[in-house]
Amino acid sequence: MQIVNAEHMRALDRAAIEDCGIPGIDLMERAGRGTADYILSTYPEAASGKVTIMCGRGNNGGDGFVIARCLQQAGANVCAVLVSASDRVQGDARANLEAFRSLGGRIVEITSEQDLGRIGSDLSHACLIVDALLGTGLASDVTGLYARAMNAVSEASHAPVVAVDIPSGIDASTGRVMGCALRAHSTCTFGLPKYGHLLYPGAGYTGKLTVIDIGIPQQLIAQAKLPGSVQDMSDFAAALPERSPGAHKGDCGHVLLLAGSVGKTGAAVLCARAAMRCGAGLVTAAAPEKAQGHIAAQLLEAMSVPLDDCNGALAPEALQQILSLCADKTVLAVGPGLGSTHAVAETVRGLIPHVALPMVIDADGLNALARDPRMIKQASGPVILTPHPGEMARLTGQSTAQVQSDRIGSACSLAADLGAIVVLKGARTVIAAPDGRHWINMTGNAAMASGGMGDVLTGMISALLAQRLPALSAARLAVCLHGRIGDMIVAERGRAPVLASDIIERIPSGLRECMA
Repeated sequence: MQIVNAEHMRALDRAAIEDCGIPGIDLMERAGRGTADYILSTYPEAASGKVTIMCGRGNNGGDGFVIARCLQQAGANVCAVLVSASDRVQGDARANLEAFRSLGGRIVEITSEQDLGRIGSDLSHACLIVDALLGTGLASDVTGLYARAMNAVSEASHAPVVAVDIPSGIDASTGRVMGCALRAHSTCTFGLPKYGHLLYPGAGYTGKLTVIDIGIPQQLIAQAKLPGSVQDMSDFAAALPERSPGAHKGDCGHVLLLAGSVGKTGAAVLCARAAMRCGAGLVTAAAPEKAQGHIAAQLLEAMSVPLDDCNGALAPEALQQILSLCADKTVLAVGPGLGSTHAVAETVRGLIPHVALPMVIDADGLNALARDPRMIKQASGPVILTPHPGEMARLTGQSTAQVQSDRIGSACSLAADLGAIVVLKGARTVIAAPDGRHWINMTGNAAMASGGMGDVLTGMISALLAQRLPALSAARLAVCLHGRIGDMIVAERGRAPVLASDIIERIPSGLRECMA
């Protein structure tokens, strides 16, 4: 499913009105009526109970007045709370305010903080509250009367909240909380889902998301060439190539893994095991000599090679050894547990211009490139970068908070700048291609927040690349499969922490589901 930011949605609404001749008031009617239908089917008590609808003075409030009219006609006891003087409501929103009023609808105008005391009973006795205060056009922090009204809702009622289009206070384009926000149990959005519904922290305020068709023509959506999409396992039913009956290990690719150092051998082992479980025909783990023995002892099915060593990490002389090892390999994975010495950084940077293989760069491999990320452009094969937010901050010169405040923008900018595929890990991982296309991954859960998860993902991506999947497909599928396996484990065991090794053992089950 495609997703939009606030600007995209405004453009689609405008095109529907101006180019297709659909009156704006009709779009508002469909939005409000669709939300009212959702409320009546999901919260049947609203048909005869008390419903308080919090309305702003813009189009989001106009949607709220349509909902108020529809619910009142269905038999609900409706109070519409307008956080504004009614004479400040204009256009289609004003028309729907008057339509509700003409039916005898009760409207309480809140124009000062003192007025908030007038709605305490309406909030505390409501069986349902509808949030139609602030929509997708929010561009600055919520302050003043709107903030106090939202706080009154949060404090005065335990009733479920249904948000209209997006929870008030959430940035539709990034998911940021704009000063304060209302937490919804359900959100009815219109036309297409917004980034703010899917990216945290906004995703945590959205509740159950329902998309309501308001009649924007599909041809307009197609013409818009929206760059963003949602991905889940249903996108990958035919992604994995089937092995021929006569396949041998060489047909399934050979991953060269440059990983591990003294004290960090586990990262290399996890990565190699994940690559083998995910279908790589052969895996060779190359590590500094002092670490190589520990790694080899735990990898019965993989090969291992000792590299020149300097105090348990790579020595500068290892570069030529690694380049020689690349000669007959299919994929090079670099970084898990590699260490952060000067020699490691110089070795990783020395590889980039001379390796023609597809590369997956993670962890210490990314940190080695942070001083000059643009050297990635010297690579002659496809490159997949898999940073977590802290590594992304080092690559972009931002703070981690800045990265997290605009995950889509950060990932897309880096992908375009470097000509690489960027996998920005975390809750709702973002996969960005150099051409601007990007995906928000919907699998995975908080129980997976444990060490080694990134190492497993690197191994999985590498294995799919080794099996000749295109780089973008390999990155997308691995991310989705990794999260889906975590979801399968939580569904069976509850939300107890999931270990990276748990994911590896369940890769066959995830692949079976993918190929079903």
